[in-house]
Amino acid sequence: MASTPDSGASSGTGALGGRERLILAAIAVVLAAALLWLRGGLHPQAPLEKLARQSLDLPVALANGRPTLVEFYADWCEACRAMAPAMEQLEQRHHGQLDVVMLNVDNPRWQPEIERFEVNGIPQLEFFNAAGQPVGRAVGARSASDLQALSAAVVAGEPLPQLAGVGQISSLEQQPATTGTMAAPRSHG
Repeated sequence: MASTPDSGASSGTGALGGRERLILAAIAVVLAAALLWLRGGLHPQAPLEKLARQSLDLPVALANGRPTLVEFYADWCEACRAMAPAMEQLEQRHHGQLDVVMLNVDNPRWQPEIERFEVNGIPQLEFFNAAGQPVGRAVGARSASDLQALSAAVVAGEPLPQLAGVGQISSLEQQPATTGTMAAPRSHG
């Protein structure tokens, strides 16, 4: 009499038993929970990605009559990610008064702006008045209170507060010629 192969339940080489399936399901649930926790919970987007998706195009923001804050950032930048919740609060607090524009330095689309604003470190913030004229720059991570002070000054049309790493943008307009006895830079008299 020929022996027939077992259905696999008792031989250990066939389909999984109920206990093995339960263990695999538990492992899958634990892995899914860990992945969800690592990605920031049930939030559909982290603050940095949310800000980037809501961001106006730079030419639109500079031409719409509102002050503008531009952040040059990167997805991999820890300082940018750490600053994102404060930037999101700032955008919500000044919604309709201040445009927040996010430009990812890894996106080749923004290369002309990266060169124009001489971005050599991130995060870099550029501030513009309601007329779209540059009024200041901040390089490096900013605290929530720094961001609030900077944005409040831009919205009010006031000079930026003097904080470390923050500079005013000076005008390069032609200065009026003066007459008098002022010596030229290379004169010896």
